[in-house]
Amino acid sequence: MAFAIIFLLFLSIPFSSAKLNPDYYNATCPDFARIVREQVFTKQSTVPATAAGVLRLFFHDCITDGCDASIFISSNAYNPHAERDADMNMSLSGDAFDLVIKIKNMLELTCPGVVSCSDIVAQATRDLVKMVGGPYFPVRLGRKDSLESNASKVATSLPTQYMTMDDIINRFAARKFTVREMVALTGAHTIGFTHCKEFANRIFNFSPTSQVDPTLHPKFAEGLRHVCANYTKDPSMSAFNDPRSPSKFDNAYFGNVLKGLGLLRSDYLLGSDPRTRPIVEEYSMNEQAFFRDFSKAMEKLAVLGVKTGNAGEIRSRCDQFNHIPSA
Repeated sequence: MAFAIIFLLFLSIPFSSAKLNPDYYNATCPDFARIVREQVFTKQSTVPATAAGVLRLFFHDCITDGCDASIFISSNAYNPHAERDADMNMSLSGDAFDLVIKIKNMLELTCPGVVSCSDIVAQATRDLVKMVGGPYFPVRLGRKDSLESNASKVATSLPTQYMTMDDIINRFAARKFTVREMVALTGAHTIGFTHCKEFANRIFNFSPTSQVDPTLHPKFAEGLRHVCANYTKDPSMSAFNDPRSPSKFDNAYFGNVLKGLGLLRSDYLLGSDPRTRPIVEEYSMNEQAFFRDFSKAMEKLAVLGVKTGNAGEIRSRCDQFNHIPSA
């Protein structure tokens, strides 16, 4: 009976992700975890925005076509429209890409041809979340890197702040994530920043009767108008996602959302929709509940659409396929 239950549980796991395990490199690249951890510490200590950048990069890669480092591929004559060049990926952090590529280069010297770029992203993301105060969660390893990268898949996969809550929920549901898991993953907005152009419509000329979105806290909106005053001339201008503790992974984001301190329209929807507001309220009062659910959702995200065996490869360089794709 016990064997039958275990067997049924095994069958419920996608076969490709069932091949992954946290000790995958213990024999073939025993310094893997140490090299990732040390490089993560150095980069985050020098560039505090790295954690948010890598976390966003990881989400964009996984939610589009699985956690396969397809987002790293550069467009070329053989593959002119790679995922990295999609409009929604143009604002991804250069420091995030640089960190992964540096780790890859070091690992190629230590254990050449063994560690995938997709495993590096997954491990580095977990280490960075932990480093800035977030929860620890196990990372199963053994992913292969993708054999294709297609920019057209991005817009049909990623949620955007301009969607209705129905649309956002449906985007996550298409990847088998529940509403609760979606809210937990959105808590990643507790770190990092957003460029002013992404929320300018909420603070400038919002409507014929109001300059700002009335759902924003008035003083918060006033501060954002000051910070973003010249955003049309300087597109790099931005504001912290969490004005209370922008560099610490905590539950403050959820309290901000309930107080009208969320930058994006989707933040407001999260705190007002009857399907998500109770979860936001719970997380705002119980950080451990948020950490628990975030960890579980990240474990689930990390094995989404992974490639193993002949379905992928171990790239020599993260930004290039080992082979030349067919025209």
